[in-house]
Amino acid sequence: MPEPTRPASSAGGAPHLRRVLTLWDLIFYGIVLIQPIAPVPLFGVAQKLSDGHFVTTIFIAMLAMMITAVSYGRMAALYPAAGSAYTYVGRGLNPHLGFLAGWAMILDYILQPVINTVWISTALHERYRDYHIPQIPFVMWAAVIVGIITFLNLRGVKTSAVANKVLLFFMFIVVALFIYLAVRYLFHMDGWPGVFSTQPFYDPRTFRWPTVMTATSFAALTYIGFDGVTTLSEEVVNPKRNVLLATVLTCVFAGVFSALEVYLGARVWPNWRTFPNLETAFMDVCRQVGGLLLFHGMGAILIVAAFGSALTGGMGAARLLFGMGRDNVLPRKIFGHVNPETSTPSYSILLIGAASFGGAIALNYIGNAYEHAGETLNFGAFLAFMGVNFATFWQFVVRRQGGRKPRILADAVLPLFGFLFCGLIWWNLNPIAKKVGAVWFVVGLVLLIVKTRAFRQKPVMIDFSEG
Repeated sequence: MPEPTRPASSAGGAPHLRRVLTLWDLIFYGIVLIQPIAPVPLFGVAQKLSDGHFVTTIFIAMLAMMITAVSYGRMAALYPAAGSAYTYVGRGLNPHLGFLAGWAMILDYILQPVINTVWISTALHERYRDYHIPQIPFVMWAAVIVGIITFLNLRGVKTSAVANKVLLFFMFIVVALFIYLAVRYLFHMDGWPGVFSTQPFYDPRTFRWPTVMTATSFAALTYIGFDGVTTLSEEVVNPKRNVLLATVLTCVFAGVFSALEVYLGARVWPNWRTFPNLETAFMDVCRQVGGLLLFHGMGAILIVAAFGSALTGGMGAARLLFGMGRDNVLPRKIFGHVNPETSTPSYSILLIGAASFGGAIALNYIGNAYEHAGETLNFGAFLAFMGVNFATFWQFVVRRQGGRKPRILADAVLPLFGFLFCGLIWWNLNPIAKKVGAVWFVVGLVLLIVKTRAFRQKPVMIDFSEG
């Protein structure tokens, strides 16, 4: 995929981005964002939450994401400047609502290093203790991981596009090897009936709709990142068509490919209650079908991917806080500080590091740390998804963009159904996620009231390009 282009000047001197990206470039970019191993670290926890129906929850979440992807694509056509849910809600509904959507999204940025710190610490603490790694407490692993990430971000170290593509290549190799070995294992054990079964989709002994819907709010993590495709709208050939198609097809790829991995995992190890550790359950499945080679290969890929995600997520969150400090939305002396030697927002990086360590320890103390971190991340994500769906309805039905008569199905029914569906998933988040998210949201609301003098002024725009 061509690298994102730099701004070029038109004949009149106004900067713009060259439109060079095709539909397939966008889809590849979406796959890079979501990653083909997205459901792997979720597997054990999601199987527990759904009582063995992770595959079903992936497809339910895919329906909500596909509808939301259509709304993202349509809003990107209206507002082609590189943006996000924050842009679409702010310009499509109301600037104050846009600020709150942006504030909710910042929580996702902050939680990225938290959730990855939790997973890496758990993997190293629980699963590798028998493989020449001493039994080191979770808190020590978390301190080491956060320390390394914070140090690298303070030094301004970034993961390169080439490194991400190499990692993506090895992810596909490991996943393809797993699929082959899993099918071979199942066929050897029970023939074709062992390979093909409806049990991962529907088991009448354990299937309960309330349980499945609660699990869907966690399974939706599989799709987090698909909306990043719309940030390249200014560089896309025929953006009105290609951005919408790319966001939908990225969700379809993520759903189908993830469902295949999870289906095979559920067939190889149908009873989730016997997993030694839920957070690293898929690695046990890999060992079952491919021995220690596949076990270590999958573990290495997961740890490297999680570390890279924590590194870029931590820097993205720090830069967002810096942008808000620079614009005096947050205290400028702290958040607007830049280290003159490394040109990094050092105070913000240190705060993100402290939040990552504190969040990981607190969640580990409560129990089910990975589950709580994931669902709290979805608190902000699904508020943003709801906002984009409702903004689409508002633009095409209430404001009547283009002056044409609204189409009932495309302009009203679909986005409103997406709004309600995402709202249902959001409502089924666990209580801890709702409480943490609610506190964060209230802080943002108070900040908005103070900075806009009780909504009498427009809020300062949050520059998400910083992240």
